[in-house]
Amino acid sequence: MSLAKFLDGKPLYYKEIDYGRIIRAYDTIKGHLKPFKIIHIIGTNGKGSTGRFLAQILSQNGAKVGHYTSPHIFKFNERFWLNGEVASDEILEVAHERLQALLSDEYKIKTSYFEYMTLLSAVLFEGCDYFVCEAGMGGVLDATNVFEKELSIFTPIGFDHTAILGNSLEEISRTKFEAMGKRAILNDEMNKISVAIAREIASEKGATLSFPREILTKENLNEIINYADKFNLPEFLRSNLTLAYAAAKILDSSIDIKKLGALSLRGRCEKIASNLYVDVGHNELGAKAVAKKFSSKEFGGKKLTLIYNSFLDKDFKAVLAALKPVIEGVLLYHYHCEGRELGGELINKALNELEISHREFEPSDMNDIKEAKNGKIYLAFGSFHLAEAFLKEYYASKGL
Repeated sequence: MSLAKFLDGKPLYYKEIDYGRIIRAYDTIKGHLKPFKIIHIIGTNGKGSTGRFLAQILSQNGAKVGHYTSPHIFKFNERFWLNGEVASDEILEVAHERLQALLSDEYKIKTSYFEYMTLLSAVLFEGCDYFVCEAGMGGVLDATNVFEKELSIFTPIGFDHTAILGNSLEEISRTKFEAMGKRAILNDEMNKISVAIAREIASEKGATLSFPREILTKENLNEIINYADKFNLPEFLRSNLTLAYAAAKILDSSIDIKKLGALSLRGRCEKIASNLYVDVGHNELGAKAVAKKFSSKEFGGKKLTLIYNSFLDKDFKAVLAALKPVIEGVLLYHYHCEGRELGGELINKALNELEISHREFEPSDMNDIKEAKNGKIYLAFGSFHLAEAFLKEYYASKGL
């Protein structure tokens, strides 16, 4: 059975998860895999771009590198990046066939969609010098925590997935930092509550804890400035690059970013056209980072038209409040995701309470965006599902 058909038989969301299952499943196959060094990336925002920056830095300095990230925007393959390229269908099918041969029937059936992908990444990236592995939504109970870590990287932590991770910053931070390995690095901009908990857990585990400001030299920081200027990075991507570069220096002190190319990852404050940006930040922390970019001198105080929607279980009012200073109005874009419900009238209520002008997205709006003649700047902001649905419609409208 092909990988696509096999995964079609696994639901994306489960009411209950056996958190020990991935450990038992991996134990049955790890002895058959060539070794790799795991770099584990955990946090609320910036995991994907930090991981890809790190993978590109290591790869362009001669290492064999795999990067596992999630979710994807257009195609499943985007979750697996190997030596500078998104994995092909053929490579993924070979890895799937090998994993099927290694796994018992019990684990073929019982592993979740995300668990199976995590095991597939281990097979795909066996023998790499480095396997950059992004956690899903969690930390200590995440499927990716099954691997023994060479280095733990923590991106900024905020509120998201509270029903699973906890209702306070303390609870969420503890859940994530409990996955810490023997060597860890935290983003310089980590909030004080999370830093305190990280230090406590590092002490309990006997782990070494670092920050980029303790690792990078003045020359390194100048390299980051030059890169950020060259590729016009917003501040949050500059911060993620700084974290990735410091992590790379821990792994190889001789490494540099002088030949580093553009970030090869979609949807991170991505400029699609002169009048259109897309960002998959989807939570309050992400919204604040994006608002900071669009309030910069680059945009001269020009307000955006926000293309938005949100799942019912998200704190969309906090997201909209964070974006309010940089938007002139909201176009509510509807999309479908199996097993997830959109905010509906509750989003309308939040917009009314925040006194933000809004209406439903209409076909004529897509034409206005495509033609780029009305002088407006549009930002499509939200989940990967929104980005996928919107961009597919946008490209179809342009005949692409």
